[in-house]
Amino acid sequence: MEVNPNGMEYSDRNEKTSQTKCCPPSLKIFIGALAFSYFTKSMTASYTKSTITQIEKRFEISSSTVGIIDGSFEMGNMLVITLVSYVGAKFHRPKIIGAGVLLMGVGTLLMASPHFIMDRYKYDTAATHTNDAGNFTVISTCSSDSQETLQQPFSECQIVEAESSPLWVIVLLGNTMRGIGESSIVPLGMSFIDDYAWPENSAFYIGCLNTLRGIGPIFGFMLGSLCANLYVDIDLVNQESVTITPQDSRWIGAWWLGFVVSGLLTLLAAFPLWFLPRALPENSQTSELDHPAQQHKTTPSLTEIVKDFVPTFKRLLTNKIYILYLMYSIVAFNDFAIVATYTPKYLEQQFGQSASKTNFLIGVTCIPAVALGIFLSGLMMKRFKWGLLASARVNLVTGVTMMFLAVPFFAISCENLDVAGVTVPYQASTEVQDIISDLPPSCNANCGCPDLLWDAVCGENGVTYISPCHAGCNSTQGAGRNMTFHDCSCIQSWGLSIGNSSAVLGQCSRDPNCNIMFYIYLGLLSLVLFVYSLGTVPFLTFSMRIVDPELKSLSAGMLLLAVRIFGGIPAPIYFGALIDTTCLKWGQNKSCGRGACRIYNNETFRFLFHGLTIGLRVLASSLLWTATIKLKRKSAEQ
Repeated sequence: MEVNPNGMEYSDRNEKTSQTKCCPPSLKIFIGALAFSYFTKSMTASYTKSTITQIEKRFEISSSTVGIIDGSFEMGNMLVITLVSYVGAKFHRPKIIGAGVLLMGVGTLLMASPHFIMDRYKYDTAATHTNDAGNFTVISTCSSDSQETLQQPFSECQIVEAESSPLWVIVLLGNTMRGIGESSIVPLGMSFIDDYAWPENSAFYIGCLNTLRGIGPIFGFMLGSLCANLYVDIDLVNQESVTITPQDSRWIGAWWLGFVVSGLLTLLAAFPLWFLPRALPENSQTSELDHPAQQHKTTPSLTEIVKDFVPTFKRLLTNKIYILYLMYSIVAFNDFAIVATYTPKYLEQQFGQSASKTNFLIGVTCIPAVALGIFLSGLMMKRFKWGLLASARVNLVTGVTMMFLAVPFFAISCENLDVAGVTVPYQASTEVQDIISDLPPSCNANCGCPDLLWDAVCGENGVTYISPCHAGCNSTQGAGRNMTFHDCSCIQSWGLSIGNSSAVLGQCSRDPNCNIMFYIYLGLLSLVLFVYSLGTVPFLTFSMRIVDPELKSLSAGMLLLAVRIFGGIPAPIYFGALIDTTCLKWGQNKSCGRGACRIYNNETFRFLFHGLTIGLRVLASSLLWTATIKLKRKSAEQ
């Protein structure tokens, strides 16, 4: 037997056994395994955000319902996070984290499963009908021969029952499983690092970890861009038979494919964590005996855990600065949840961009800015050795700066798309008419067009019409995506000649200046997110060090629980309901009920989106200011 400098004995055999391992356990190995888990979970989370509009249209649900799906991750997380963060800290943390990552992988694969159960996607079109031979038959022009056929698909829906099961619930359940699994990763992972790292390295390690987590969304949005450009039933249909393009509001990409990819990667990330020991030294050359407390640490009984929880929880809640910081975090997370969930949808609707292009550009502009900001925040924490007060001040400065940088968003906008009967009149000399009205415009009054149909065409007058029938078109040429419609009476009513009264499939293009506005918006958004992310590591370290060391895991768990209950869950739901109020034209689902929205009021959407988020930032900054003042007074008293 030998004796270490602390007077503790250990055997040569155990030392030799440890040295023969090809990869001795170390904190850095743990960080590497945890970083891969962070990468996969953040990639899946960002991919989920990128598919919000795809899921909404595939299941014909409203924005508020898709907000419930998005919030289900937080619901699952809040169910167990307090228990996991408190009890899990007393057991084998790497294995508990590994079990959580495994559950996340299973949940992610479950989210993709409805695709393999549902029927093929049939978009609400009457412009063309494809039979088994691949031939196209026109049934939606304004002609007496087609009116009976045109009305048939829509009269049938009055007797069609709703789908046998709301399959979007499966996506919700899978996302809930992801939330339950994720509950162990952040609080146990951060507290584990903070326990075994030297104080001057802890913030840097957490910063590196979150930087790697920030890289995950780049791949998530890239994957979202790729999948959004592939037709939803790519595994079932001939792509040449699809008559719509990714720019069409009815287009749905292969939303399920990304969940399969990210789910398999998440399962792979779970396994390394199962082979790590319960206690880790600072590095592979440092013995576990440098942490004598861990040497004799025994697993407490369930009775001891329950008995100790109430006084421990009370100590946490009596920390006034922690409570103020908790309130600040809740408000800030409301802002974050709205921006993270609905920014892709906002860009698609506001600037007329496809989901594929939007996801790609978010992935190459905004996400790298966030990753860089997180890395720099960890580097600055290590370089300047910021304490509690300095960390609070950094958070305050970044929050206020971000608030002022977001004000120009109100001016970066595009006009509503010109849609006849929705945003502009059918005839240039009349007012906008309600297309749901029993009094159709004179140019298509005798066409018998279904009001709930959406099969947009672009007229030569630059106006989008809900369908060729609504444009009053009487003849066609070509087939598939190359089909054109001619002799359109509603287009003629704008003063055009018969020879210039044709229309083509799809919505009209936006003004070229709108594309410029889109890139300006992305550039400013990247700057805002970069400034926001500079406060990430100070925020995380502040939440752990504002309390006693033994409360670190519980404080992190309580923080995550609170922001999920009061931010992550309600924010996507209530803001989704607000978005629904800006819808100008609803689609129709299989049971003849209201489906997904086809077009929104851009101006109202813009003021709701930016007005609410900036208001939340003002409130968050006020709370953080109060917490900083109290912390400064406390520091002065000590």
